Amino acid sequence: MKTNRRIVRLSGLAVLVLAGHAAAQQRPVNLPAAPQIQPQQDANSAAVQPRPAKFVVPAGTKLPLVLHNSITTRNAHPGDSVYLETLFPIVLENRILIPAGSYVQGEILEAKRPGRVKGRGELHVRLNTMILPNGYTVSFNAVPTNAGTGGNESVEEEGKIKGDTDKTSDVGTVLKTTGAGAGIGAIATRTGKGAGIGAGIGAAAGLAMVLLTRGPELELPRGTTLDVMLDRPLYLDAEKVQFTDPGRASTLAGPPNREPQRSRVPF
Repeated sequence: MKTNRRIVRLSGLAVLVLAGHAAAQQRPVNLPAAPQIQPQQDANSAAVQPRPAKFVVPAGTKLPLVLHNSITTRNAHPGDSVYLETLFPIVLENRILIPAGSYVQGEILEAKRPGRVKGRGELHVRLNTMILPNGYTVSFNAVPTNAGTGGNESVEEEGKIKGDTDKTSDVGTVLKTTGAGAGIGAIATRTGKGAGIGAGIGAAAGLAMVLLTRGPELELPRGTTLDVMLDRPLYLDAEKVQFTDPGRASTLAGPPNREPQRSRVPF
């Protein structure tokens, strides 16, 4: 009988021990928070800054410009500077990107004087720098597509400007000298034959005058308007084109209408 009681007591103690162990597992235990490890920043490494946003003026955009310095094939040379100014603001998505009055600089790539027998004066111009009113300077590439010179100059591919011809004046010169020669011959000989001889001499003299003188020089007077076109996109920093004023171009009188004039100096 005593042995059985010990077994019962031991069994009850085991039950109490097991119950206490289970309760200990269910009771929450407050542990100290683990320290947070801060990442070390290398003092030599610079913080990465996001690049400023860019506004893009697409290729093919046309800009109306006005010329500030006169140019002529009589004395123009490759490398000579060309100075212009924008006449109208360029707006993209309700934002003024290029105000009127922005300066544009270019250069003459090629200058060709007109020939004596044939050929017209030629200028090859390229624009490559723009200065906005706040001093922000950007590089770009643009070529003329049209020119208002007051004469009959024309613009061809790749920004090549060609001068006018003087065919009407040439014909008039030959006719004048022919008529003058005929009159002199008729007066000298008082015969129709003399008039014919004089006419031939006058025509030859007129033709010689045309052949010995150059055609009309290509001229771009101050105030000439040029339409130019971007041949590649123009990227502008958004922080530097915070314009609210459309700007204003300088007041320049346009060139007067003129007729082509052949050079009377034979060189």
